[in-house]
Parts: sequence; structure tokens; C-alpha cells
Amino acid sequence: MRRSPHAAAAAVLPVLLLLNWAAAVGAATAAETRALLDFKAAVTADPGARLRLHGAGLEGVLSPSLARLPALESVSLFGNRLSGVIPASFAGLAGTLHKLNLSGNALSGEIPAFLGSFPMLRLLDISYNAFSGEIPAALFGACPRLRYVSLAHNALTGRVPPGLGSCVRLAGFDLSYNNLDGELPNKLCAPPEMSYISVRSNSLSGTIDDKLDGCRSLDLFDVGSNNFSGAAPFGLLALVNITYFNVSSNNFAGEIPAIPTCGDRFAYLDASRNRLTGAVPETVANCRNLMVLDLGANGQGLGGVIPATLSQLKNLNFLDLSENALIGVIPPELGDLSSLAHFNVSFNNLTGSIPSSPLLQQFGPTAFVGNPLLCGPPLDHACPGRNARRLGVPVIVAIFIAAAILVGICIISAMNIKAYKRRKEHHDDEEEILVSDSAAIVSPGSTVITGKLVLFRKNNLASRYEDWEAGTKAVLDKNCLVGVGSVGAVYRARFESGVSIAVKKLETLGRITRQEEFEHEMGRLRGLSHPNLVTFHGYYWSPSTQLLLSEFVENGSNLYDHLHGNRRRSVPANSGGNGGGLSWERRFRVAVATSRALAYLHHDCKPQVLHLNIKSRNILLDKEHEAKLSDFGLVKLLPELSNLHTAAGYVAPELASSPSSRYSDKCDVFSFGVVLLEMVTGRKPVSSHGQGTAAVVLRDYVREILEAGTVSGCFDRSLRGFVEAELVQVLKLGLVCTSETPSRRPSMAEVVQFLESIRSSS
Repeated sequence: MRRSPHAAAAAVLPVLLLLNWAAAVGAATAAETRALLDFKAAVTADPGARLRLHGAGLEGVLSPSLARLPALESVSLFGNRLSGVIPASFAGLAGTLHKLNLSGNALSGEIPAFLGSFPMLRLLDISYNAFSGEIPAALFGACPRLRYVSLAHNALTGRVPPGLGSCVRLAGFDLSYNNLDGELPNKLCAPPEMSYISVRSNSLSGTIDDKLDGCRSLDLFDVGSNNFSGAAPFGLLALVNITYFNVSSNNFAGEIPAIPTCGDRFAYLDASRNRLTGAVPETVANCRNLMVLDLGANGQGLGGVIPATLSQLKNLNFLDLSENALIGVIPPELGDLSSLAHFNVSFNNLTGSIPSSPLLQQFGPTAFVGNPLLCGPPLDHACPGRNARRLGVPVIVAIFIAAAILVGICIISAMNIKAYKRRKEHHDDEEEILVSDSAAIVSPGSTVITGKLVLFRKNNLASRYEDWEAGTKAVLDKNCLVGVGSVGAVYRARFESGVSIAVKKLETLGRITRQEEFEHEMGRLRGLSHPNLVTFHGYYWSPSTQLLLSEFVENGSNLYDHLHGNRRRSVPANSGGNGGGLSWERRFRVAVATSRALAYLHHDCKPQVLHLNIKSRNILLDKEHEAKLSDFGLVKLLPELSNLHTAAGYVAPELASSPSSRYSDKCDVFSFGVVLLEMVTGRKPVSSHGQGTAAVVLRDYVREILEAGTVSGCFDRSLRGFVEAELVQVLKLGLVCTSETPSRRPSMAEVVQFLESIRSSS
């Protein structure tokens, strides 16, 4: 007699006790691709006994005792730390098992051949483990109901079994990231519902176009990073359901044919790093919803002109045509691709001037280098004038000298006018005061050290000499210590007039060695003004003490305290659904406000102001929980990035690996992305669950959870009353901002636009 579902579920408990697994909280050791798991979610199973423990940190080996449950229909244990082999006793589950998911563990040994004799099996996923040896041919023997198989991310060798196409109901398989070799079997699409084929990153070879007869339902096709040759199967682009096509990093040759029709859902085309020849067909524009087009690095074989019709791909955000043999001009129409976030036509034979479109200009010289006949910004060689050849050398020299003299006169006049105005402004709005440096050690009989105090906006500050007469000691009261940051300690200074300011005593001057350098850097901060920036009030310099004076935010808290510190712990998780005192509504407002402040520094300030020390501790919250970003513009005062222990998890990888790398605004974008992930998850950028355990990097943790298809597992459990779609979009934005490659990160202006669109569309 068959057990009821309740009885079967009850039977699982004693089995779990027999397993003797130790649960430990931690991140999953590996993750599946998102597209793969979206497909798997569509595979259903009949009601029955199920064992489902995802990401619970289970350790140990699989117990043979599981085979004692004859009614067991589903075993799903992905994202744990299970090791050892699949027990031979599991063959006893052949009569009932519909689903076996052991992905994301540390299982090893060879894949048991008996898994191919499960007549009821619909899903087999043992990806992200350490299985080795060949794929048993019997795995695809009797498979009347098998719908999906994933053996990805193991150490499998040998050939792909020829019986793969004999599983009549098979709809997808993923053999990517193994060490498979040889050719693919014929008739891969013999199963009429085949929609997912991925063999990426193996050592497979031979031709492939002749093995895809009958493919009608493909959604994803990924054979990238192998040794395939012959013609690439571009005919798949006409399929109705195709969304993803990747044939990159192979030895495919021949021309890209005309594309008369293209699937409406088609979004990703990567044929880079092959040996393609001919021209880029104008008919690529028929793929109206294309978002990624990568045809780069085809061994100088891809020639012809860049089709102007590419400007019709309004959803395109990635276009790479670099390292080919393209000729002609860059079509100015490409400047209309408003969604473009990556553009590269470097190392071709392009000619003429680079279009002046701001969208194309933003990609900088690296997107255009290697084209000797290209000219104009952002390259450093100008285009020759149209009439240059008609004028003799003496005439040109005379014109140049006259123009230089005229420009020089104008510059000198403008500088004099500007200097006069600046002196007048400083006289009206800036005050210097000599203050005794009582923080310095003075020996008996020596002269008291005095320093230079410069106050901006004096009407808003206590600027009377009496307020500072007691010297620096008056503003560095240890009882008024607010906190300690990367460059020094922060104190609250109160004056008799009732005014309070924040005083940061610098413990390091970074790369600054002289007073003139210090004052120059401080002068750059004088004119910065934004509602979400802490106002900078002035500075103090003496040989022994340097202070920064800024607005004191009355609430006295920062975002870190609300997410991870005492303020979070002092508010119960269920108290009004405020998420540790900070509801999702408030967190989202903080995200938008901080992004606007950074966009102001990056795009409105000339020259650009970089932060390079963005973290949740530097986002202050006032009484109304409005955000104010602090510690901006102090790049030269920062210690070496390798010594910024408090910024662990926030530093962009290009700086962490090489602190001497050139700073860029994309470093700030990375750090802000980490803050976004903090606000959604409530987790620290880097966390550890005990001595001896591996540190968990937040962005890696979130990426794995999203790819595993359990996105809600990322959310801060203290949050209540939120719109899940908003959290998901902010998570994804955080992951885009924390991309390994700086060029793939958006600008802060784009981040602001995206955040504002989330709330307007929800």
C-alpha cells in the first residue's frame, strides 16, 4: 500500500537523523547559470515524498539509508557541502524517483551508470561537483521521461555519449565546464522539444552545423570556448524561440550569412574570437531586440564597413567589433544607441573623424585605438583641416603665430579678471585665523606652535577668535569622539553660540608632503555643494596637526550602524517591519540620494571628484534618515588601498590587485554596488561564520543565490512590506556595478537613472 504524502514526509525525519550531517551557515560553494535554472523550474513532479534541503550547509556523505524510502520521488540537496560518492544503494530508488538534484556540493567519483535505468526520472542535476571519468553511455539508454540533464562544472573526460539524442522527451542538457573531447554526436535535436544546449568550455572539436538538423525549439545555444571548426550554425538565429547564441572562442570560419528573419526574443549574439571572414551583414538589424553583439577578435578576417543599420538596434547595450579588418568611417548614427554601455572598434582599419556624439565619446580612446587613420577626440591627434593643403607653409605659420598671440592675450586677460574676482570672493567669504596648536607637545621655554585655520562660509560658523582661542585642544575633546575612520578620528566640537561642527583629526596625509599641497586639495572642496553631501566648512594646518572641518549631522548615525550595528540590534525584527529601524522605503531613498551625490561628483564637478572610500560607514543619516555622503574628495589623503582594512569588500578588484593602478570613477561605482547589496541583504561586504571558516564575499554570495533561482534567500529577513520586484532589480543593479571588468560597470548617471526608473515603474 502506498503511503500518504504526510506519512512519506514523516518518514524523511528519521532518515535525516541517520545522515549525521552537521549544518553550518555559509555560502553555496558553486552556482548554476540563471537560464539553466529558469528552465529547470518548469519541470514539475507529481505529489509524493520529497527530500528538499537547499543551501543548509549540510556536510558528510550521502547515506545509503535514503534508498529505504521506496515512495521517494524527489531528492533535492543542492548548495550544501556533501562529499563522497553516490551510494550504489540509490539504485533502489529507480521505481519512483522523478527528480535528483545534488548540484553545488563536493561529490566525487564516477557517475553511476544505474542512473540511466530510472524510467520515471525527469530531472538529473549533479553539476558543480567533482565527478570525474567518462559519462557512462548507459546514462542515456532507457530515458523515456528524462527532460533535463546537467553535468556542468565537474572534471568529466572522454566523449559525449551518442545516445543523447535518443531520449525522446529530452528538452535540455548542460555539459559545460568539463574536459570533454572529440565530436558532438549526430542528431542533437532529434528530441523535438530540445530547447537548451550548452557544452561551453570543453575541448570538443569537429564540425557542428551538420549535427543540428531538426532544431526547431532552441532557446539557448552555447558552444563557446571549444575547438569547433567549419561553418558556425548561424541558421539558428531564425528560430522563433532563440534568445542566446554563443559560438565564441572556437575555430569557426567562413562568412556571416544574411539574416532575413530573426527571433523576436533573440538578445545575445557572441561570435568573437573565431576566424570569420567577409562583412558584417546589414541584416543583423533584423534582430530588433538584440542587446549584445560581439564579433571582436576574428583574426583580422572580418572586413567591410560598419553597417549604419546597427543604429536600428535600440536595445543594444554591448557592441564589440574590435580586432578585425573593418574599413571606412564610423557611422555617426551609432550615437543614437542610447542604451549602449560598451563600445569597442579598436584595432581595425577605420578612417576619418570619430563622431562627436557624447554617447560614443564617453568610451574614451581605448575604444578607438589601433586605427591609424582615425582622428579627432577622444584620440590625441586632431583631424587635418579641409583647406590645409591649399595654403603654403609660410601662410600657415603666420596664421598660427597670430592666433597664438591673440589666444595668449585673451587667456591672460581672463586670468586677471578671474583672479580679481576670486580674491574678492575669498575676502568676502573666507577667513584665516591663527590658532595655537595645543595638541602638539611643547617643551618648557619653547615657542607655542600656531597653525593656520581657514573657515569657509564664515556666516554659518563660529568664526570669532574667542571661539578658537583655547587652541585645537578645545575641539579635540576625547569625550566628544564620534568615531574613527580611514584617515583619522572624528570629534564633535560645540561652541558657545550653539553651533556644532565635525572635526576630523588626520592621522595620515597619504601622498601629501607639504602645506601647499594640503591647502590646494582643500581648496578644491570649497565650492562643492549638494543636498546629499556633507558640507565642507574649512581646515586647519600646523606642522603637527591637520584638521578638516565639516557639517555635523545631528542624528549621529551612519548606514552601517542601521544595517549591522547597535541600532539594528536595538529594534526587534518584527517591530513595525522597519528592518532593524530602517525600512525598505528608507533604504531605497538612501540609495537614490547617495547615487545622486556621487553622480554630482563624477559628472557635474570639473575636474571630476573621485571618492575611492565609499562604504556604508561613510553614508550618514540625519534625523529624517536623509543620506549625506562624507569623506569625499580625499583621494590624496588616503593610505595605500592595501592598508584600508575597514574598506574590505568595497575596494574594486583592479585597485585591490594593483593599488598603483589608475583611479577611475568606475572604482566608486563598484563600491556603491556593494552598498546596494548590503541594503537589500542586510549582510556585511565580507563575513565569516567563525574562526577557521572561509570568508564570504557578499557579491559572490548574491550572485550564487540569484543563479540558483532562490532570489528571496538574499533578502534581509528583518524587512517587511516591500515590493519584491524592487529588491530584485536593486540586487541585479548591485551585481552589474560590481562587475570584474570596469568597462562593464555603468556610470553613476546611469545608476541614478536606473534607480529612479525602478520606483517609477513599480
